[in-house]
Amino acid sequence: MSQENILTVENLVMHFGGIKALNDVTFNIKRGSVSALIGPNGAGKTTVFNCLTGFYKATGGHIMLSANSKDTSVIKVLGEPFKVTDFISPVAFYQRLKYKMFGGSHLVNRAGLSRTFQNIRLFKEMSVVENLLVAQHMRANRNLLAGIFNTSSYKRSEDEALERAFYWLGVVDLTEFANRLAGELSYGQQRRLEIARAMCTNPEIICLDEPAAGLNPSETEALTKMIRVLRDQHNTTVLLIEHDMGMVMDISDYIVVLDHGEVIAKGNPDDIKNNPKVIAAYLGAEEGEEVTL
Repeated sequence: MSQENILTVENLVMHFGGIKALNDVTFNIKRGSVSALIGPNGAGKTTVFNCLTGFYKATGGHIMLSANSKDTSVIKVLGEPFKVTDFISPVAFYQRLKYKMFGGSHLVNRAGLSRTFQNIRLFKEMSVVENLLVAQHMRANRNLLAGIFNTSSYKRSEDEALERAFYWLGVVDLTEFANRLAGELSYGQQRRLEIARAMCTNPEIICLDEPAAGLNPSETEALTKMIRVLRDQHNTTVLLIEHDMGMVMDISDYIVVLDHGEVIAKGNPDDIKNNPKVIAAYLGAEEGEEVTL
């Protein structure tokens, strides 16, 4: 695992009217790590993800992504808003539009960050492979004339997208279902497909929002192995929100704990499971009580 920070969150604040959902949230994620963001229900975990991926414009603070992207090396406050009345070029306007399905804004996605969702968001009336092809729209040759005349560069772009789609179907063990409708897959298979779709965008960091939700123990074990493959074989940094503490403690290099929108603990799994503030947050115990997580 590299000692370089791929993601830095500093003093992140998020208000919804008079409600302070996040208050001074600060943490770093190392390149090549598997890190977890945990906490009780309503702690602010998904709000952090939504700020990271451009769904929300943070009220305050900075989010810096140090990706090896040709588009950008550092982004401050991801998903910065804009007005339609702003005078910007059509290309810049397009790049700044929110891309709600595959990981926030186009800028975030192109910078090397992608995500999955707590509630699965597949195109269920499209085939499995079509879901992966749609995810690659930013890579595709979008020249209208090239498409009309079916140029060699356009055909090459299509072939590369199809090859990439089948590669990731192989990684998540869904190749045999390539032509099935996504909505016909089992719940666990849909979870894997959503991860494959996010990986088709070639992210350097992938944010997984409760990937083990609804999975049985054997599916959770397979998911854990898959996440390790993403890190070890594909050099992808993984940041996940997860309520399965067994999985979190087994797979995580680093854990950040939120409670009521504030960071109450950071560290490795051993530090976290023995932290009295974390135990109190999860079990409602007083800090002096002898309980274990």
